[in-house]
Parts: sequence; structure tokens; C-alpha cells
Amino acid sequence: MASNETLIRFEDVSFEYGANKPILDEVSFGIRRGAKLTIMGQNGAGKSTILNLITGTYEPEYGSIHIGRGVSIAIAKQVIPRDQLDLTVREFFQKCFAETVYDIDPKIDSVLEVVMLHAPHDRIIRTFSGGQQARLLLASALIQNPDVLLLDEPTNNLDHAGIEHLTKFLVDYKKTVIVISHDADFLNSFTEGVLYLDIYTKKVEQYVGNYSNVLKDITARVERENMKNAQLEKQIQAKKDKANMFAFKGGQMRLVAKRMRELAEELEEDIVDVRKEDKTIRPFIIPSQENMGGTIVTITSLSVLDPATHKPKNKKANVSLKKNQHLQLKGPNGIGKSTLLERLAKNESEGATITEGVRIGYYRQDFSTLDFNETVYQALSKIVMDVEGKLDEEKMRAVAANFLITGEVINTKIGSLSEGQKGLVAFASLVLLKPGLLILDEPTNHINFRHLPIIAEALNKYSGAMILVSHVPEFVEKIRIDETLELGA
Repeated sequence: MASNETLIRFEDVSFEYGANKPILDEVSFGIRRGAKLTIMGQNGAGKSTILNLITGTYEPEYGSIHIGRGVSIAIAKQVIPRDQLDLTVREFFQKCFAETVYDIDPKIDSVLEVVMLHAPHDRIIRTFSGGQQARLLLASALIQNPDVLLLDEPTNNLDHAGIEHLTKFLVDYKKTVIVISHDADFLNSFTEGVLYLDIYTKKVEQYVGNYSNVLKDITARVERENMKNAQLEKQIQAKKDKANMFAFKGGQMRLVAKRMRELAEELEEDIVDVRKEDKTIRPFIIPSQENMGGTIVTITSLSVLDPATHKPKNKKANVSLKKNQHLQLKGPNGIGKSTLLERLAKNESEGATITEGVRIGYYRQDFSTLDFNETVYQALSKIVMDVEGKLDEEKMRAVAANFLITGEVINTKIGSLSEGQKGLVAFASLVLLKPGLLILDEPTNHINFRHLPIIAEALNKYSGAMILVSHVPEFVEKIRIDETLELGA
């Protein structure tokens, strides 16, 4: 088959969630064999929807999707489905195939070696760390040996070594790859084109070039469109002013006024519908709990996992956090950082003491602190009621709007939101909670890169005690860290 053969083609594809949530509007594009593409777009635009349409999980409302004859497709999703967390490793990989694969064990060992993960085949998926689960997701796609590999936020939860290894793998990979990611350096290393999904026009535009070059092209185009609109608006206002002046004079001048209004309307039709993809969340502050003094949390020892044996071991520590003190926990994937944070959040970690009465704000990387069956409105209202004793709806909606949670989104069930939107709901929750202790587990996961500097600034200014886990050094560098605890040392 020719190397420039089109494997996947969208023709005038439209898709919507229900009657009131259009995602794609008559979208057309093609993907050639061997292409390495990035899908760009704002949180909630529908990037993951495109992958689900390619796999056939979703079907278009209108239009058609053509997949080349015999072309196989596999996807590594953002997170392991909840109903698969209690499977063994062997059962998890067996579910990748429609029919039972009787010699699957050597295949599992082979793909686990590719993703640099040691995993006994009878181990339960739930017991793996977030970074290890990310590797399992990639391996579950690779074991199918597909012609087209779809990766949805593959660097989430991966440590530096994991991202480096994945990057090298994709650079050397000879087949077609389509990636959704907000990690610019990762994308620039191997992608050669971009599918740009505009959340407002519901269209997809295809660009040639790496992630950063396309971003520059889009930014320059937005600036040109804004300049053109500004010039048109001046001309429109001038025509309207003249129309008002001539209409006031009466007589024949009214015909001139009518013509001026017509010219103004023609110019208004030329105004470009400027994309709003550059829209970011507004700067925000996470208020800390009032009337807190002295030590908020003390850690004298903690339990971590030995990466070689996967058995817990005790590690001594000497941490005492007061107001306005920030601690970063560091360590490789699989050492037990998320488990430690979960125990701290529940105040169940042996060797750690949290002062009684301190409100804990816990940002969990899988968003399981959120009730997926609640609407955003219900979840945020409940927090306001718990903290304030009454519902200040205006304030709640204002905080939600700061995180682009407006219109239909606030009345949507959390489980129906994109992973990025769930992250924004989690941050809105923290603002309303006013915690005394902030525990953050990979808070950059799934979040649009445009929002990250604003989030980093908010965390930098947070005046309560904070414990942070993040594998993104560029993000951590923007936050004041008073103490670092290396769990792998």
C-alpha cells in the first residue's frame, strides 16, 4: 500500500451530545499512512470525541467516516475505566481482544518491556500508581499492533523517565499516530501536523508543522483577524454616525441615511468570527481557612513502596507545616505518592498528624473526590452550603464562570464532562472550600496549557499549608516551594 495513502477520512461529519450540545459541524479532513498528528483544542472542545468517532465508539449524526480496508485501530485512553480497575493485568490485556488469546502472557511481557513496567500478570490494576496505569494504557494499545495508534493524554502521571522513554518510542515508531496532549515539548519532538478543533465554530482545520509552529500561526491569525475587525468596526461606526446625521436632516437625506445603514450592515457581514480558543480561566485566589495558627500538619514517618519488591517500607521524615508553607513530594512512578496523599487527605496516615478542625482541600488526579452523578451546580452548591451555612448562588456562579463553567456546563453531570473540565471543576471546588491544608496530586493533568500559568500563580499565592506532587518541572518552578521531601532517597 502507498505510504501517502489516506487511512482515515472524515466527510462533512457532524456530532452532538444530545440535542443541545453540538461538538462537530460538517467537519472534513484526512489522515495519511505514517502521519504523526496532534489534536489541539480547548478543554471540552471535543478532542476525545474525535478519537471515539475514529474507533467507532461513537457514530456521526451526519456525514461519513471512511476507514481504509483492513486498517486496525487501537486507543490508549486518558484513564482506565472504573469497571476495569479490579481486573488482573492478564484480564485487562485479554479485554483488548474480541476473542480469547491463549498465548497472551508472552505478548504481555513484550509490551510491558516496551513501556518499562514490571507487572506480575495476576496483580490487580487498581494497585498500580497513576504513572504505572498510564504505562498499562499505552501497552494495552500496543499489544494490538494497530495500523493507527490513538493516544489520549499519554504523558499524564508519567515521571520524567517515562516521558523520555515514550518520546523516543514515538520518534522511532513507523506507523500512524494521533495524539491529544497539552505537553508542548513532548509534542514538538515527534508530531508533524495538527488537527485544530475550534470549540466555537465546531470545525476542524488541518495544519502542517509541529505544535509550537502551528500555535504561532494560529496566534498570528487571531491577531490579524482582530486588527481587521477593529478597522471594520471603525468604518461601521462612521457609517452609522453619518446615517444618524443625514436622517436627522430629513427630506432626500433620509435616502442617503438608508444607504449608509445598508453599507454598515454589509461591513458587519465581513467581520470575522474570531476564534476564542485563546480564552483562559481568569486569575483566581484559593482563600485559606481563617483563624488557623501554629502547626497544621506534622509528618514524622511515612510508608512508601520499594520499586523493586512493591512491598511497603517505612521512611522517617521531619516535616512540620504551618500557614503559608509549601511542601513538594518527589519520587518515581510506583513509589506510592498518590496512596500517601490519599491517606493524608483522610487523616489516616501513620506518622502524620493534621490539626483538628483543619479543612482539607484534596485535588485527586482521577477526580474521584467528585461525584460523577451530580451536576456541577449541585456539587459546587453543596460545598458553599457546607462552608458558609447557606447558598450564595451569585458568588458560586461567579467562581464557576472564572473557570469557564457557564451556560449548559454548570447543569451538566460531572461524569459527562471532559477530563480537562473536571479539573476546572475541581479547582473551582477548592476556591469555594477555603481549605487550611491543600493536597494536590498532579494538578496539571488534562488541563489546557493556557490555564497552567494562572493555576501556578494561584498556588504560589496560597497562604495555607500545601503538599504538592507534580512531575511537570516547568509548572513547579512557578510555585514557591519551601521544602522538598524525596521519597525515593
